[in-house]
Amino acid sequence: MRLILGSGSPRRLELLGVLGIKPDAIQPPDIDETPLKGELPRAYCARVTRDKVQAVAAGPDDIVLCADTTVAMGRRIMGKPQDAGEAAKFLTDLAGRRHRVYTAIAVRKGGTLRERVVESRVQMKRLSDIELNGYLASGDWQGKAGGYSIQGPAGAFIPWISGSHSAIMGLPLAETAQLLAAAGWPVWGQP
Repeated sequence: MRLILGSGSPRRLELLGVLGIKPDAIQPPDIDETPLKGELPRAYCARVTRDKVQAVAAGPDDIVLCADTTVAMGRRIMGKPQDAGEAAKFLTDLAGRRHRVYTAIAVRKGGTLRERVVESRVQMKRLSDIELNGYLASGDWQGKAGGYSIQGPAGAFIPWISGSHSAIMGLPLAETAQLLAAAGWPVWGQP
């Protein structure tokens, strides 16, 4: 039995390490993450994660773990910004308001799929021009849903969260441990 992490995210690998888990292989799937017309953020996040876990090649006894994190302002999905201009727009829209962060996880072993979606709420403070421009210049927004990561410099803009901090980072530890254990992975060192 092998554990395959279907993600190229260094943060997800680091979070698995918090649980003392080192995957046997890392195989980020290449799937289309374009939202479907009218798709709501929670459903989008769950669908993308299911698509990812199904796209990873694995043996019948292997366990595949995939996740996706989506930032949402109401019904609007705020994906990974294409450039600094889009990142600035996202951050300006989020500043001074609460938004939701969905992280879906899926664990597949053979034909059995286990999945969960964790919802957290995040409040971002109002941003001054100096803060916004300084953050954009850091480049930390690149490749981040909503244009920020709570564990990076933008953490200074987040005075309040409700939910799972690790889910906002990209992998909810409690739910991940539960799903891996249910699939037969020795999370706590016991087979």
